[in-house]
Amino acid sequence: MRVLVTGGAGFLGSHLCERLVRDGHEVICLDNNITGKASNVAHLLGARFTFLEYDITNYIHVSGPLDAVMHFASPASPIDYIRLPIQTLKVGSLGTHKALGLAKDKGARFILASTSEVYGDPLVHPQSEDYWGNVNPIGPRGVYDEAKRFSEAMTMAYRSAHGVNTGIVRIFNTYGPRMRIQDGRVVPNFITQALCGKPLTVYGDGKQTRSFCYVDDLVEGIVRFLNTDHPGPVNIGNPREMTVLEFAHIIRDAVNPAVDIVFKDLPVDDPKTRCPNIELASRILDGWEPRVPLEQGIKPTVDYFRQAMQDCD
Repeated sequence: MRVLVTGGAGFLGSHLCERLVRDGHEVICLDNNITGKASNVAHLLGARFTFLEYDITNYIHVSGPLDAVMHFASPASPIDYIRLPIQTLKVGSLGTHKALGLAKDKGARFILASTSEVYGDPLVHPQSEDYWGNVNPIGPRGVYDEAKRFSEAMTMAYRSAHGVNTGIVRIFNTYGPRMRIQDGRVVPNFITQALCGKPLTVYGDGKQTRSFCYVDDLVEGIVRFLNTDHPGPVNIGNPREMTVLEFAHIIRDAVNPAVDIVFKDLPVDDPKTRCPNIELASRILDGWEPRVPLEQGIKPTVDYFRQAMQDCD
């Protein structure tokens, strides 16, 4: 296939591009490097991979046929979308519109990378695809939550009005190499703090829950979904749930048992629970389920951070 990936130089996008190239496809990667970086995909450059620095909120033109358009562009961590609220909203709205228009023009399958954040601070647990969510549209996280909810609505509108072969994946917490050091999410925070010998910062009482999926497992699910005609939305994530405090102990034990754990006030609208129901994914994706245990996936992730970190400032 010939595939265009927006946001392809980001954490998830770069792993997706790598997998698609490895599978023999031709990949065109678009990224404005606002949170991604070209070095994430530099090793892929060649006959089957092209990288273009471009802001997809502008008109997108690509010569030749496309079999798929995979829209992965967006700031995706609180530190980013609170710092870049307008850009986050624009890439979820204008960027989605432009990417859908390209898919329509090319007769390509369109895959939207949505997020578990569309469920907000959920009142249903675990979260299944038929849950509509509990989102504060004017809170600090609303710019990301509502951008993705709008992008889902736009995707379904193109499916119903224009017959575009669309699919929506709702991505839950994912970790692995190439996460940004200053990402602001719990995995980079804990690993960098532990590597630097600093106390691990747990917000609230640490009893809020998360579930962590290794990036290779996530990409496997997304690639399987690409090769279907299912519209989604479909949850892709790991249903193994744990508290943030339990996770802090796992990271501390794996990286630096000498560091302390400290507690700070919980951020506004921080979800109390997050765990996917993946029954639909298992049913439509040939029994897909996460296979990499957390204890196994943490090692290459920590190794990447250890190599990537220049200092502990």
